[in-house]
Amino acid sequence: MTQNAIEIRGLHKTYKGGRGEPQKKALKGVDLAIPAGCIFGLLGPNGAGKSTMINIMAGLVTKSAGSVRIWGFDQDENPRQSRAAIGVMPQELNLDPFFTPRGALEVQAGLYGVPKAQRRSDEILELIGLEDKAEAYARTLSGGMRRRLLLGKALVHSPQVLVLDEPTAGVDIELRQMLWRNVRRLNEEHGTTIILTTHYLEEAEEMCDEIAIINQGSLVAQDSTSNLLGQIDGKCMVIQPADDVQALPSAEGLSVERRADGALAISYQTKTTSAEDVLNAVRAAGITIQDVKTEQADLEDVFLELTKAR
Repeated sequence: MTQNAIEIRGLHKTYKGGRGEPQKKALKGVDLAIPAGCIFGLLGPNGAGKSTMINIMAGLVTKSAGSVRIWGFDQDENPRQSRAAIGVMPQELNLDPFFTPRGALEVQAGLYGVPKAQRRSDEILELIGLEDKAEAYARTLSGGMRRRLLLGKALVHSPQVLVLDEPTAGVDIELRQMLWRNVRRLNEEHGTTIILTTHYLEEAEEMCDEIAIINQGSLVAQDSTSNLLGQIDGKCMVIQPADDVQALPSAEGLSVERRADGALAISYQTKTTSAEDVLNAVRAAGITIQDVKTEQADLEDVFLELTKAR
């Protein structure tokens, strides 16, 4: 067991431009350490460099500079071992339509040099819920089933690190929940390190122990999910008035919005305004409080705050 599943230092990737076009710097000296055994979110807007980084880790794209260590193996010094330590579930549905799920898993295991006696095709088919489709041609599978098969292919060599690139894009709620159950099972029972990229920020907030945010090829934040959420110094107190509101609360540092259900959403900065200040403003406006609750910033707020104007 290694302390960090992934260690990236000074990672650069520059794509050559076409005729008359400038070069594109996809990654600009990224340093990143991903702890072993965690579920890690890799987030960023489109074009931020996430896919380039994943493809470099998977050995599909050659880096321009820097170092990558996967499960303790340097990618340049031990390319075979580092590649064997990682499995990638790609976003694209790149399956041979004439293979059955069992056949696809067997071929993938063969490509990784897994001896027949050590292959776990039936176990993986059960994990991904395709045991009843084991001998069906891939072309007859639904989109959700094909996505599950991609997960199975990433698991054939029992990698210590599993990368899920937008795994729930365009899938229904039932499949999404099944996928996350399986991911948690892999993490909790087998200690598999999970690296997740997603545009569904609520998924990252719910699933991930730690999150890194990349923007324009640079790392702009890395911390535990709870610490990232705590970076936004903003709260919202939601007041449900007992009677009709004649005048909205007014005080320095308060922003008041009247919601469709009649509630008042009062936003404020905790460094300059206390909850008691908010309640005093509410009372001063002659409002009788029926109910009150507070709302914390979510990951979307953090994401927008860290990626704007960068």
